[in-house]
Amino acid sequence: MTEHLQITSASGTFDAIAAGPADGRPVLLLHGFPQSATIWEEQLTALGDRGFRAVAPDTRGYSPGVRPMRADAYGVSELVGDVLAVADALDWDRFDLVGHDWGGAVAWWTAARHAERLRTLTAVSTPHPGALSEALRADDDQRRRFQYQQDWRSPETEARFLADDAALLRSLYQGKVPGRQVDAYVERLSEPGALSAALNYYRADRPDAAVGKIQVPTLYVWGAEDVAFGATTAHATEQWVSGSYSFHALHGVGHWVPDEVPEVLTSLIVDHLNEN
Repeated sequence: MTEHLQITSASGTFDAIAAGPADGRPVLLLHGFPQSATIWEEQLTALGDRGFRAVAPDTRGYSPGVRPMRADAYGVSELVGDVLAVADALDWDRFDLVGHDWGGAVAWWTAARHAERLRTLTAVSTPHPGALSEALRADDDQRRRFQYQQDWRSPETEARFLADDAALLRSLYQGKVPGRQVDAYVERLSEPGALSAALNYYRADRPDAAVGKIQVPTLYVWGAEDVAFGATTAHATEQWVSGSYSFHALHGVGHWVPDEVPEVLTSLIVDHLNEN
């Protein structure tokens, strides 16, 4: 059973959902585009039942209390700063960090910059940024997969996504996300300024985005049918982790891993936390 929180932090006030005892081992879960904290409901409940204190915020741009409209407010320092601000507001000195999609990218950046704050890292779908950068330079397949990111920088993207009852936005979920969840995401992103804020993750320039090797124990879970991240970058991620590393390629699974195989993902996360 999850509870709703408002977390007042140095970055602003984040909406969040949580589960588990207040004194449980802390786990922070970050969502991506175009979703919200509710993507983690299955994992929150499972972790809470096992005695962890699991918290999933609606991240920058998705929480109305942290919704700057400038693209330059979505740089690496700002996004990583939010993670630490939430943890500090919760009085967490060290915590386990889980992220999917953009949440995965932010999780990698946080692990690279603040390894001392993390017990473990779990990245879902999103490969290490260094492995991704190399693939974008050398792999035609990965460049083709990422063309949409350039397209979404257009100022016309919001109107295209929301036209015809958000038909294009709804198509992104590929029929893999429950309809009630899709309706909730569309409702949230239809709020004034919300979709523009979410798209600022793609529109921000990030000259400080370089990431070295990750030292904390890392679990990487990738769906082999992911339309955004190809096999080259997924398999190369191991080279960018110097700490203990576990990689699970899920065959027949696409980008929306938490929705497509929630029980499998929960089991992998719990095992990873228990081993570290």
